[in-house]
Amino acid sequence: MTSSALRDFYPRLAKLNAAPLWEVLGEIVGAQPHPAAIPALWKYDELRPFLMEAGELITAREAERRVLLLENPGFPGGSRIAQSIYAGLQLVLPGEFTNSHRHVAAALRFIIEGEGAYTAVDGERVSMHPGDLILTPSWTFHDHGNPGDSPVVWFDGLDIPLVNFFDSSFAEHLPDEGAQSSVPSPAPDFAFPYAPARATLRNKSLHPCHGAKIEYLKPNGASVTRTLGAFLQSLPAGFTGAPYRSTDSTVFCVAEGHGASRIGDRSFEWAARDIFVVPSWCSVAHQAMEDSILFSFSDRPAQKALGLWREQPAEGRPD
Repeated sequence: MTSSALRDFYPRLAKLNAAPLWEVLGEIVGAQPHPAAIPALWKYDELRPFLMEAGELITAREAERRVLLLENPGFPGGSRIAQSIYAGLQLVLPGEFTNSHRHVAAALRFIIEGEGAYTAVDGERVSMHPGDLILTPSWTFHDHGNPGDSPVVWFDGLDIPLVNFFDSSFAEHLPDEGAQSSVPSPAPDFAFPYAPARATLRNKSLHPCHGAKIEYLKPNGASVTRTLGAFLQSLPAGFTGAPYRSTDSTVFCVAEGHGASRIGDRSFEWAARDIFVVPSWCSVAHQAMEDSILFSFSDRPAQKALGLWREQPAEGRPD
């Protein structure tokens, strides 16, 4: 078929809501991932003043959730930090309590700053301390409160983009729009305190890429959610990691320390409470200038369930 015949063929085909695969095959079935997300870092000390200013401008109840979402520069306005992941910083001021709601999206929360606040999930309440990981599983009623005397900030991670990709989002509020009645729970299965997780790292041998690393797991050995996995890793002072890449988009929050990560062809220097993102199949290598602890989460469980996940040294073959 001549080029002129093709030019005539395409618009006639489009009228039937059809299109030629051969024109887009290389884009939709790529030889390797080409994410629209790009590596980026958010400095907590730069964002915190804006978070506190938001606390003066709108209440937690007016906002429903007072959060500054972190948007990837690769798709501004996309309300996501990576292709399949939402992330944000949430603030609850002293004396504030949020409305109770539930949604299909699963959430995890890594506490960054402050003491005295709590999260309640389906009637069970747990106190929040820096470094703790708190889950709000899919379709569970949850609310937050801060009866303490200092602001509390945590890092939110949700699978909202995945849920919305499937057009499967549902949400619901308690009829009275208030906080649910809840009681303290000594050891809820949705909370992972920082101290024991950190202590576990001391028993792990150093991996050349990851340092000492663990995945947070439920008692049955499953990832913390069906779609998002959470991890903690220790990088001793002077550690220089080998580069690696994986298909799961990964978001890091620095729990302790100071170092740098080379992501693709850019280097990002980080300190405690900073956040950075490594997009899918992007080479990353970590370096610790002092003893450092990194929390991270990714869409690895969803990819593993679908048989999609790969990881490899940056110059090696897939495992």
